[in-house]
Amino acid sequence: MSNDNVILKAEDLDGYLTDEDQKDLQGLQMLYTEAMMHFDPVNKDAIVQKFDEMGHRMQEICAKHPNIKVYSFETEEGSHAEASRVIAKLRDIKTDHSEFLYYSQRAYEMLFRLAYTDVHSDKKNHIIVKTPVTSPVQNYAVHKIPDIDDKIENSVMCVMLRGALLPSMIMSKEIEEYSSSDYVTPFALFKINRDDSRHENDMQYILNLKKSYFNLEELDGKNLIFADPMNATGGSLVTVVKYLLAQGIKPKSIQFFNVISALKGSLRVTRALENCTCYTLWMDPVLNGSAYIMPGLGDAGDRLNGTDTHDSPRNIIQLIADYGSNIAGLYRSQLRKIEQTVLGTM
Repeated sequence: MSNDNVILKAEDLDGYLTDEDQKDLQGLQMLYTEAMMHFDPVNKDAIVQKFDEMGHRMQEICAKHPNIKVYSFETEEGSHAEASRVIAKLRDIKTDHSEFLYYSQRAYEMLFRLAYTDVHSDKKNHIIVKTPVTSPVQNYAVHKIPDIDDKIENSVMCVMLRGALLPSMIMSKEIEEYSSSDYVTPFALFKINRDDSRHENDMQYILNLKKSYFNLEELDGKNLIFADPMNATGGSLVTVVKYLLAQGIKPKSIQFFNVISALKGSLRVTRALENCTCYTLWMDPVLNGSAYIMPGLGDAGDRLNGTDTHDSPRNIIQLIADYGSNIAGLYRSQLRKIEQTVLGTM
């Protein structure tokens, strides 16, 4: 570790997995290898059979791990079609940028619901809304929402740039909407990447402190929320949290929200970090040799934000500017918090 970089290695992550975890992962690898035999030429019936088998097996494995919450395993059957449709659109190679943004937002609204509002509670808040109807008098409407202030108003959004930026803003917006005091989460921004010249078994995760923006005092005793579209290996999250723990930070809880997670990534994270819960809309069975999720959906960061040129990668402010006026207007409170964090202004 240099003064500016914190590095975590793949072998450190694997040390958290139990023998039973390794056996479960190997079993899924065998099933997926069998499924790939039917990809070319495509045998739809055989593919469906193998994916059903893998789905049931992952559900059995996750049942042993209460800190892994998979949307389709946790919700009633009527909700599964919605999750399937959203994931199918995000996976589809034909889904363009604007559609990818739309379905990403839907995915994180569903994940928020799973974590915070699907649990039955008799406590309710009321939203009183002034409507545009003024005759015969100014009209108002009343709407009940769950009272979840105690769950959300001690939260900090921890952003593992760059694909995680917009999902984090979506989660923060949901918190603001459900808060009785319009609570806008503080943001902590961590510049972390993995060395993609390496393979899954010797991967390195590099946290660049010089290009990160956070206030340690804002993180201590808080519910730390991470929203990353893809959790392949869990390495980025473990790197960031282990660094914070080494600085004396004691989170109240750690919550990790993913659109798609590989089983291996979820197992590693929940084994490595105390009081950490992984919420994922969809679980995929395996990683390839380069540590990409299969079947996966490609590079979620590029599909959300577009690609950077090698010579002039965008900084956080440029990335926000590229979102455009529609997103800037929708998430104006969140953008103001991020700008304060990066620029150090109040």
